[in-house]
Amino acid sequence: MSDEQLKLDNQLCFPVYAASRLITREYQPYLDKLGITYPQYLVMLVLWETDCLTVNTIAKKLILNTNTLTPLLKRMEQMHLLLRKRSEKDERKVIIQLSDKGKQMKEEAVLIPEELAKRLADCQLDIDDLMKLKDSLNSIISILSK
Repeated sequence: MSDEQLKLDNQLCFPVYAASRLITREYQPYLDKLGITYPQYLVMLVLWETDCLTVNTIAKKLILNTNTLTPLLKRMEQMHLLLRKRSEKDERKVIIQLSDKGKQMKEEAVLIPEELAKRLADCQLDIDDLMKLKDSLNSIISILSK
């Protein structure tokens, strides 16, 4: 076995990790204006797409464990961004619903993807390359999350 495979430059995980951290850093000024963290932003994206979801559904979409997501949702409820309530059909399920404040935040957040796309457009990658990269990463996520 060669030590070559253990070099950082030969790892797939490192550029994915580094790119993720750097992209998240680019989001930070926009999220600071909204008063939320990146994980909270991801929850909001899920709820802006489909409101009134169970904790399990949100966890599955975000590839998170419910025990990681639940404290995040509790903090977001304290911030008045969402409401948590027991399902009337099955008390074991908790339904997450956007509050009025959470719905209004969507209007402020709608420009974030466009602003970040502009920032990335300043580099040498064109939009088609970025979309191919996104598709490739989604394929990896699909394979590894089974």
